[in-house]
Amino acid sequence: MALVTSTEMFKKAYHGGYAIGAFNVNNMEIIQGITEACREEQAPVILQVSKGARAYANRTYLVKLVEAAVIECPEIPIVLHLDHGDTFETCKSCIDDGFTSVMIDASSKPFAENIEITKKVVEYAHDRGVVVEAELGALAGVEDEVNVSAEDSHYTRPEEVEEFVSKTGCDSLAIAIGT
Repeated sequence: MALVTSTEMFKKAYHGGYAIGAFNVNNMEIIQGITEACREEQAPVILQVSKGARAYANRTYLVKLVEAAVIECPEIPIVLHLDHGDTFETCKSCIDDGFTSVMIDASSKPFAENIEITKKVVEYAHDRGVVVEAELGALAGVEDEVNVSAEDSHYTRPEEVEEFVSKTGCDSLAIAIGT
């Protein structure tokens, strides 16, 4: 089985009443361990790569390691997802490298600019059959290279969600509602 998008995977999970694990990966051992466990459980999986992991392990190596997992575990659906891509260029690079899903996280930008960047990513991705997750709101804390101070954090405003999704066309939305 080739890499898949999360669209069909999520539909099956919703109808089947189960969750799909999403794991950040940055080396061979982690990818092997996760995919071998998923094969044993016959479970689909989302392998997430962050901007930091791409810098650490080299973007080509990570893609090839995930491609090896697809060959070794052909019976399990695998999504290759960019986690917290912060620019159009990062998302484009991942899409061009074969990722089947990307997250554009322009939540640090003003609302209108977040819409503009996200829409650009969505248009590029959808033209290539790639799924897009976007982010609206930002929680304080550190996740890989995403560092949000308490002063810069802000919850997702429910009244902005419909406008954001309709103007960007994103496939899914990460919201900030607390931890």
